[in-house]
Amino acid sequence: MSETFTSVPQDEAGFHERERLSFDLDADICVIGAGLAGLSIALEAARFGASVAVLEGRHVGWNASGNQLGTVMPGFALPLTDLIERIGFEDARELWTLSKEGAEFVRANATEENMPGIGLSDGVLEVSNVDVGDRLISRLQMLSEDFDTEVEGWQVDRVRAVLKTDRYFHGIHYPRAFQVDGRKYVHGLAALARRAGARIFEDTPVVSIDHSGIRKRIVTPSARLRATHIVLAGNIHLGAPLRRLSETLLPVWRYAGITAPLGERVHEIVAFKGSVLDSDGIDHFRIVDGDRLMWASPETTWAARPQRFAGAVSRRIRTIFPQLGNVEITDTFGGATGQTVHGMPQIGQLRKGLWVASGFGRQGMNISAMAGQMIARSILWGDERWRLFSPFELVWAGGTTGRVAGQLVGIWGRASSAAAGSLARYRERARVKDREREARLAEANRAAGTGPRRLPPGVRPRPAPPPRAAAQDAEPVSHEDSVSQ
Repeated sequence: MSETFTSVPQDEAGFHERERLSFDLDADICVIGAGLAGLSIALEAARFGASVAVLEGRHVGWNASGNQLGTVMPGFALPLTDLIERIGFEDARELWTLSKEGAEFVRANATEENMPGIGLSDGVLEVSNVDVGDRLISRLQMLSEDFDTEVEGWQVDRVRAVLKTDRYFHGIHYPRAFQVDGRKYVHGLAALARRAGARIFEDTPVVSIDHSGIRKRIVTPSARLRATHIVLAGNIHLGAPLRRLSETLLPVWRYAGITAPLGERVHEIVAFKGSVLDSDGIDHFRIVDGDRLMWASPETTWAARPQRFAGAVSRRIRTIFPQLGNVEITDTFGGATGQTVHGMPQIGQLRKGLWVASGFGRQGMNISAMAGQMIARSILWGDERWRLFSPFELVWAGGTTGRVAGQLVGIWGRASSAAAGSLARYRERARVKDREREARLAEANRAAGTGPRRLPPGVRPRPAPPPRAAAQDAEPVSHEDSVSQ
């Protein structure tokens, strides 16, 4: 199914008309933030019969939640081996299972019946910028045998058969991972939450929060709300009332662009139908709307107009697929994700009745859904699996200094990846030349055994000795013998 991505304001796109909170209200649960996490919590809690109010300072999905590529796969930003080292094998396996449940939550909601035009399609391919065959085998075994995840290992030839570039080597294919229209999903999620009974108030910023006592109090510019539980799902945008919590996240803006129609040639060069992302987290792309590329690459720790990065996206596409030439970027978008110092999300109870769900990094689609399920069930059923995240405490992200450091680390990481990729491609070319040289020598040796010897190219034949040298080499004849004869 084709997808159409346009930068259209929410109301003009035909979504629910905004409602502001203009009267005092009581609810079981108050969710602050109407992004993927907040809406997932609201939907799940409302389905279980709780009264839920969502407060959003702007509008549904205005930031990263409504400006992402819609790729859904298991896992966390923290590499699996690091996760095991941090919390142990058994807890890591349980967290991985929860992340898979989050992905299935998205799949169950993202149906054409629930969200017309959602465009769900299967398959995600993670490719490596360097030749990592041995590590690939080890990771495949871990994912398949220890973490019960359906994966396929792709050799270099197979990767390059569907992606016509020498930039990528091995790959891991996740056939159960998938992608959806990310913008339609976040608004579809809001519609499902409303139908389940949740109330979503937009243009309603939070002025202050009093989280003491059994009934918490939230003040907005025009009304007050009381709730037994408050869930902070505003990511880096919680604002002044919870600035200390916001400062535990490093804001990272990720920008993307969509090309003009490229025609049939794009399918010859990018033959994989799902999402493609590299193992270094630099590029993330897929074909949308028939013959256009949607591509995310540039990152900064400072906000900027997405249009500024159209050139950077175009250059990145040309670097990976030079056959496409200079492509025109017709649409750009971006949003800020919150990244924690330790790389894992912030999910759990800060104090009785006060919950947090943020810090999802680039894995927002599945982890936000997982957080929604977990927190709703914790509040209403007493499920305490959120304690699996207890080892990952709230750590200050460094403020302005942290942003500068984060930007420098990002630049260094990209440069290191580029250098490693160049070295890997150089070594690959050297191996090809060695094999060609060995083949020529083998052919010369075979020829030498069946006919006149043919020397390898560049080797000159040894000249025959001159006649004088041959006479000198012969056995000398004594004078006495010659006289007697």
